[in-house]
Amino acid sequence: MATQEPSPPSSMESNKPGFPKKILGNKLEDKHLCNCCHNILRRPFQAQCGHRFCSYCFNRTVSNGPQKCSACIKEDIFEEPTSLLKQGCAFPDNAVRREVENLSAVCINENCTWKGSIKDYELNHEGKCEFMIIPCPSCKERIRFNEQERHNERECPERTLNCKYCKEPFHFKNIKAHDEICPKYPMICEGCAKKKIPREKYVDHIKFCSKFRTPCRFHVVGCDMSVEKEKIHDHERTYAYEHLNLLLHYIMGMKVSMEGLQPQGLEVAGHKLLELQQSLRELEARVSQLSTTSSGPPVQGAAAATASTSSSSSGPPGPPTSAPLPPPPTLAPTLSVSTSFTPLPSSVGAALELQLHSEKTKVVELGRRCTELEVKSGTFENVVCVLNREVERFATTMEASNRQHKLDQDKIEALSNKVRQLERTVGLKDLTVAEMEGRLREMSATTFDGVFVWRISDFAKKRQDAIAGRAPAMFSPAFYTSKYGYKMCLRIYLNGDGTGRGSHLSLFFVVMRGLSDALLKWPFNQKVTLMLLDQSNREHIIDAFRPDVTSSSFQRPVSEMNIASGCPLFCPLSKLDAKNSYIRDDTIFIKAIVDLTGL
Repeated sequence: MATQEPSPPSSMESNKPGFPKKILGNKLEDKHLCNCCHNILRRPFQAQCGHRFCSYCFNRTVSNGPQKCSACIKEDIFEEPTSLLKQGCAFPDNAVRREVENLSAVCINENCTWKGSIKDYELNHEGKCEFMIIPCPSCKERIRFNEQERHNERECPERTLNCKYCKEPFHFKNIKAHDEICPKYPMICEGCAKKKIPREKYVDHIKFCSKFRTPCRFHVVGCDMSVEKEKIHDHERTYAYEHLNLLLHYIMGMKVSMEGLQPQGLEVAGHKLLELQQSLRELEARVSQLSTTSSGPPVQGAAAATASTSSSSSGPPGPPTSAPLPPPPTLAPTLSVSTSFTPLPSSVGAALELQLHSEKTKVVELGRRCTELEVKSGTFENVVCVLNREVERFATTMEASNRQHKLDQDKIEALSNKVRQLERTVGLKDLTVAEMEGRLREMSATTFDGVFVWRISDFAKKRQDAIAGRAPAMFSPAFYTSKYGYKMCLRIYLNGDGTGRGSHLSLFFVVMRGLSDALLKWPFNQKVTLMLLDQSNREHIIDAFRPDVTSSSFQRPVSEMNIASGCPLFCPLSKLDAKNSYIRDDTIFIKAIVDLTGL
């Protein structure tokens, strides 16, 4: 048995249990298995009893103090103290470690084709395999290692994103809620259709946006239209009658409501109040009269009774003249009235007082209601005044708008004139550009050696135009015998001309007026060769002529070009219609050669 050595430092120990058995590419031997985790040994340690353990398994076993070796107990060879596992009683088994590390291994992950040694597996592949299944730390979903980044960025429902507008972090599942409150979220103005307006600036934008639709100012009285801010004045001007009609209905409704509070109306209430006040005065007068009547007669009756008593108790009667006067004839009635009004203060007076109190209550109630009506009438008058001021302001605004409209019309008219002028200028410029482009094309096709090749494309279409008479003739660009020599061009009739009309292709030579004509020898007397090129270079159609010096066609030009001279029967059209190589890709080539001998 090897000598006991202290355990290696923790930096050399692994924090993982043994390798899984499935990674082994060949037959598994028991000596390579850990007696604790029963997997392939990782950093093997050998205990005093001879059994081997993974470094991680051994340290975990003895972390809670000395433990009995389970392998010794299983094999029934347990003996103390050698079968006790404790710190310091095991040593690294490097020989077995090398054996284990040299064993062939394969990756246990599905679809992975990696192969190598266990050492390579531990150093380069374990925990790094792209096909390894791992749980997502956020949502706990099991995913492949190589899909972890994509899952974290695109699929994980618990992933954290940074808002691309405000840069604030939020969970993916809250993306809609965040978009509803994000201050930088781009919004679109419903009026001007401007895009990418941050939400925090949207309210300020619509305050000044002339295209934003806002309710009409008369919506409180029934106008239900929404109008762009810049057109609000046009709307008010256009619908002024409707707005005033709505105001009238609104005010009449207010009036009806106010009259509903007092059905008799203010005038009826005033008359009623006057009648009640008159009745009150009459009742007060009657009460005063009745009170006076009930208190006066008893005093007179008492005086008469006193007088009669005194007269009966005096001396013998004297002469008739000195006898007391008889009572007035009205005394008896007075006594009877006095007797009948004695109970008035207790019954009739109380009833009159109650009636008086009721009438006063009615007067007070009517006064209160009159006051309310006066307040409402004052409010109504204020509303009417405000509306009058609004109408006046609206009329002023309409007048200002009309003036501004007239100014705008004048400005639009001036701008229209300017636009028309600019369009005319642009048209002239376009013509100039077209002319310059034509000259440029001519210059690019111009030759100065007396040899010119003319390429005519779209032959079929141009020939149909010639047959229909739309464009019977075509002129080639100009070419020269030298830079300061004769100026010439070719003229072709695709449907023939003169004696060749309808049967031949006619080709003519034209002498043109040039800038150097004064330096040249006239009449033009150089041999001219005209050719229709066979594009297979087999059989060209050639015709040559020497100018007739007496013909006006070869004298010095006095106009832009002389009369054309050449070959009206240059090539039969039937030859072109037959299968040949003169026409390819709907294109023919005409060549002109001017003999420069003597120039």
